Amino acid sequence: MVTSLPVLLNTLLYAGIGIVVFVVGFIILDLLTPGKLWEQINEKQNNAVAIFAGLVALGLAIIVAAAIHG
Repeated sequence: MVTSLPVLLNTLLYAGIGIVVFVVGFIILDLLTPGKLWEQINEKQNNAVAIFAGLVALGLAIIVAAAIHG
């Protein structure tokens, strides 16, 4: 299967937009939750917070994928 340049550029553009959405979503999640989210996950090894953050990331991924697919 041969990939054309416009298809490759669109893929890279959507991947970049998806990464930006994930970063912004994580920052908003960190602002909305009490305490520092990364500190809870990394230093205190809080599994519940890690699962919650992972599920939010999965939800964002589904939204981005649906937006790309149309």
